[in-house]
Amino acid sequence: MELIFLFLASILSGFALMSFEPVSFLSFLGPVFDIVGALAIIIFSSALLFKGVKSLFK
Repeated sequence: MELIFLFLASILSGFALMSFEPVSFLSFLGPVFDIVGALAIIIFSSALLFKGVKSLFK
């Protein structure tokens, strides 16, 4: 059960990274934050789907 909450928190942190507005001296890292955030959302969402399907057929 704790693993599911960790996956949900990771998805939320991915959304936070995508909506992060870097300040002037970190503005060159903006696209990197978007890519990392999108990857976190995709990876942890698919992990949640896998856990759900696995528990459905258990």
